Formats: sequence, C-alpha cells, structure tokens
Amino acid sequence: MEKRILYIWFLFLSLSTYSQNKQILYDFTNVPQSLMLNPGADVNYKFYIGIPFLSGFSTHAGVSGFSAADLFLKDGVDFNTKFNTLLSSIKNTDFVNINQQLELINGGLAIGKEEKRSYLSFGIYQEFDFFSFFPKDIISLAVDGNEIGKKYNFSDLNFKADLTSVFHLGLHKKISNDLIIGARLKVYSSIININSTQNNGYLLTDPVTFKQTLYSKIAINTSGVADYKEDDFATNFATNLPKKMFLGGNLGVGVDLGLTYNLEDNLQLTASIIDLGAIKHTKEVKNYSYVGFYSFENPIDLADQDLPTKEYLYNNYTTWRPLKFNSSIRYSFDEKIYSKSNESSYIDSYSQSVFESSVGAQLFMMSTSKAPIFAVTGFYEKKFSNTMNVKLTYTVDSFSYTNVGLGLSSKLGPLNFYILGDNLIGYTNINKMNSLSLQFGLNLVFKE
Repeated sequence: MEKRILYIWFLFLSLSTYSQNKQILYDFTNVPQSLMLNPGADVNYKFYIGIPFLSGFSTHAGVSGFSAADLFLKDGVDFNTKFNTLLSSIKNTDFVNINQQLELINGGLAIGKEEKRSYLSFGIYQEFDFFSFFPKDIISLAVDGNEIGKKYNFSDLNFKADLTSVFHLGLHKKISNDLIIGARLKVYSSIININSTQNNGYLLTDPVTFKQTLYSKIAINTSGVADYKEDDFATNFATNLPKKMFLGGNLGVGVDLGLTYNLEDNLQLTASIIDLGAIKHTKEVKNYSYVGFYSFENPIDLADQDLPTKEYLYNNYTTWRPLKFNSSIRYSFDEKIYSKSNESSYIDSYSQSVFESSVGAQLFMMSTSKAPIFAVTGFYEKKFSNTMNVKLTYTVDSFSYTNVGLGLSSKLGPLNFYILGDNLIGYTNINKMNSLSLQFGLNLVFKE
C-alpha cells in the first residue's frame, strides 16, 4: 500500500472520533431530523428550515470486543501480557465503526390540507463512514510470527472508508388517519473511497513435513485519490473538495422508505429502510492487487520465491451503501385535551388530544460485508411542556449491555434546539467505554 493510502487512512481516523444506530433520534418527532431516519415519520410542522451547518451534527465511535482499559489500565500487568490476552480474546467478527454526519442544508414544508397532508423535505449533508473487522490472524502473524500448524486467514482483512456528500429530496403522504408513508430519493457524490472486503488466502506450515503454503488473493480498491501526488496531496485535496462535494465526485443513487401505522389511537408501529443504494466508482480509480500461490519445503526457500507482488489496475467498481433497517412500537398514555377559545364568540374554536407520555421498543439492523449488526432499544418519552420534550433510552448492542441515552428537544419561539447523548453510564469511566455518540442541532420550526 502506498504512503498516499496510509495518509488517507489516518486522515479518516482523525476526522471523527460512531455504529450508525441513532436510536434516540429515531421517531423523536419533535426534532425535524427524525425524518432522515424515517421519511414516513408522523410530523406536524407547517414548515422548518435548519440553520446552515448548525442544524445537524452527529458523531459516533464504537469498538466491539474490548475497551482502552484492557490495554492501558494501570494495574501492574505488563503491556505485552495485556496485548496477548486481548489478542486471544477478540474474534474476527469484532469490529470498529466510526460515523460522522454534518448537515449543510435541511428543510421541509407541508403541502395540502391537514386531513390528507403531504410533506416535502430536502437537503444536503456530508457523511464519513469507516468500518473494519479486526484482522486477528494477520495481527497475530505480524506480532508473534508464523506458528507451526496454525492457518492464518487473510480474509480477516476486511475494511472500508468513504467520504461522501448526499443530496436528498423526500415526500411523505398521509394516506388516512392510520397510515403515513414516505420515500426519499438520494444522489451520492463520493469524494474518497477505500475498501477491501473480498479478500482470500492463507499461510500454513504443516506440523509434520514443515512444508509452508502461502496463498494470497488480496485486492484494495480506491477512488478519489489516484491523481494526487504525495508531496502536495493536502493542498490539491482541499482545492478539489468543493467540486467533489457538489456532484463532482463518483456518483450513485439510493432511496429511503418508511411508514407509520396507528393500530389504535395510542398504539403505533413504524418501520424504515435507509440507504438502499450504490455508488459507481469511475473517476480517479486505482486498484492494488496482491495475488499468488506458493509452496516450499524449507523456510529458507522463501527467499527464492517470488512472493505476491503489488499490481496496479484501473478497473471501475461499485460499492453498496450500508443498508439500515429500523422498526418500532410505541404505546402512548397520559392523555391531555388542549383547546383554544374564539375571543369573539367565547366558544372553543378547536380542541386537540395529546398523549404526553409514551413507552416502546425499537429494533435496528445494519448490513456489513460479513453479517448484519443488531441493536434493541427500549425507550420512554415525556412531553414536559409545549417547549420541552425528553426521551430516555436503554440499548443492547454489539458494544454494550448498559447503554443509557438521553435526548432533549426544546423550543424558544420558532427556534428548536436538540441534543442527544448516548452511553451516559460510560462517562463514569471513559477508559472502559466501548462506544460514544453525540448529536445536536438548531432549526427554525413553524407549526400551525
């Protein structure tokens, strides 16, 4: 791998410090951004507009299988001992996931009468996503060397990194008092992509004959970096970034689908599919290939073998977006009746029934190159006033069984501020945290 690729790798790691499950925001309809997780969410705004670059920011970093304390806790145990213990305990299905989003523009407006209203939403956001399974066998080979009789699997090398801008237009329709459906069209502009997810191969030393077999079929695909020289990469990248963000990168399309269905006045089901789409990489494409099959009786013969060499290819390729599925059930209670008097006639001009409390559960799934990731969340939501709503969550996922989150949405006139934080218990000892996420933003929201 060239220095340029390593540079991008560490640039990605330094950009953000988030799995893509946003369980606090999902179906938290007092926040307009909940439409991004379900285009069929039950919202009742007349219109809203996000404050540019401030309406939505989210970041999450998560590592399954271990925490920083497993390596760096000062307990008198030697670091090498800790590392070897950790390496033996983690699995090749453990992973690290970093996700960050920044909204540039976001808005929406109601269309038609309230009885069968439609809702149009639109915007642009930037997203960075890094996902990698732990290459356990490769790390073990690099640290401890070749163990006789052990087969080192090269398919453990499985990662992807993508920096993308997304243009979106959504429409949701109130079909009846019980059913709302929605869809969102997305156009992706990939700025940089690096991925290596279809690798194969192994290294094995026979314990009887000591014959060594090496088979390698490793490919790394990149787009968006091939034309940059190492010496002036940072300058050229910054110059070309605006162009690539605004549909000048490698393009793709996708859709989001969602619905809300009321089983009863106070019993509600929701479901959504997010990012059903792909990107075709045709610009600034460079592929790195390491292919070979070798067998030798004596380790000394290794020097006489032509080991897998790096080959450069320039083949177009396609990447699929990580597909997300959400579903929830909500039971509402604590019903209150609000009415407004007509000052000229002193009679009620309208009344509205509002449930101020609710409980429920949510299921989240996300596709990966190996197996889907799951998370289950229980939640409690409370409306404290016309200006403040709070949501409390408890999530079980790949990172933790004690993930408690809290979301706050408040209004001051038309100004809506929200902040959502995850894994609050972990703040008592940050070194033992497996994941951390934060979302916040500012919108101008106008209701009827």
